[in-house]
Amino acid sequence: MTGPKTNEREGTRALLRGAPMSAFKVREVLDLIRGQEVGRAAEILRFCERGPAEAIGKVLKSAVANAAHNDELDPEELFVSACYADESKTQRRMRPRARGRATRIRKRSSHITVIVSRLPEDRLGRLRAARAAEQANRRARRAGGRPAAAPVDRARRTGRAPAATEATGTVAEPEILTAGLTPDVEVVGADDVVETAVETDAVETDAVETDAVEEAAGTAGTADEVGESTEDHEPADGEQGSEK
Repeated sequence: MTGPKTNEREGTRALLRGAPMSAFKVREVLDLIRGQEVGRAAEILRFCERGPAEAIGKVLKSAVANAAHNDELDPEELFVSACYADESKTQRRMRPRARGRATRIRKRSSHITVIVSRLPEDRLGRLRAARAAEQANRRARRAGGRPAAAPVDRARRTGRAPAATEATGTVAEPEILTAGLTPDVEVVGADDVVETAVETDAVETDAVETDAVEEAAGTAGTADEVGESTEDHEPADGEQGSEK
């Protein structure tokens, strides 16, 4: 039993008539994209080094645009369900050869048809799962490149406690937590940060008072030493009399 005719196949199509290239050469490129997703097919045609690839790429874009505007289909859910090339008219020219002879030149052309359809449900489910996994990996790489600063470190740098919510009084979660990822950051409450800051100020005050007491004691000791040295060097009354 033969398959359906070319004009009876389901899907949205685009047709290029009279393309100045051989149908044999066009079919070699069409075999590369048959059954592929639209994005994958466009990528194959972009890097294909054969001549018909550029023309087939334009036909594929036209088919996708027809499906989006006429049939209201999502371009990301389409694939190349069928593509074929039919022979068109051939122009005949003559080339002079040796001894008065001539040979025939055939300038062939073809009709290029590309049909796109919506992916089956099972294949569409796999495609959506792959895209979701790719997006998750991309977000993870993006978040790993710029890690969020810890609330305690931020409070120490700025001298202020981290922002807290009115209802729970806890620190607001950074953006990385909203993306579904859990960083290695310990979230500390605002009250703990304030108590830590008060304790730090108390320790610094005690240190300053201790330094002041030590400095005063050192100054008193220096004065006593100076007085003792002065008393040692003062001459006695007998000595002063002898000198006179």
